[in-house]
Amino acid sequence: MTEEGGRIARNEAIFRLVNEDIEDLATGAEVAKFEIVCECGSTGCVEMISVTREAYEAVRADPERFFVKHGHVFPDVETVVDEHEAYLIVDKRAGEPARVARELDPRS
Repeated sequence: MTEEGGRIARNEAIFRLVNEDIEDLATGAEVAKFEIVCECGSTGCVEMISVTREAYEAVRADPERFFVKHGHVFPDVETVVDEHEAYLIVDKRAGEPARVARELDPRS
């Protein structure tokens, strides 16, 4: 599970980097709500999630938290900490997944 958990966390961190660029563009456009890429660990996922700037910043405040679509949770690697109609917020489990998420956090 450690190797798999690290792989999933790295995939999610890559999507988080993409979403940071999207958020930068949204900031420049001064929009309150914008679309981000699902940050799940599936390499082929390209589903979009509509979030408010406030929700985005709240999740980005914790380097172990990610946005995922319903049904995109990897229970061995993460725990759902908040549910919304369009998405879930997950927290990486302790160990390799949490370490990788913190290490690859662009805001740290």
